[in-house]
Amino acid sequence: MNRRDFLFFTKHRKNTAELSCEQLYMRYVDSTLDGTTSQLFNNVEQGLSAVTFLHVRDAAWLTCEELKPVESILDAFRQRGGRVEYK
Repeated sequence: MNRRDFLFFTKHRKNTAELSCEQLYMRYVDSTLDGTTSQLFNNVEQGLSAVTFLHVRDAAWLTCEELKPVESILDAFRQRGGRVEYK
């Protein structure tokens, strides 16, 4: 399996997903090498469209400049009524 194709959203319960920001950063680095960065962030946004609750692990990674687009994705998720929990 290609590392970039690995699904980093894991649904433990219906309408719930978990996002590892450390894994997301690793995929971001990979995406800069093959020019798929916008696709990566689109995939995150699409993954959130199917859930209402998101567990965010390793949230400290969100402070890095490279993952700043995730802030707007999470804001849009909240505006749609989604809930975010940071672990």
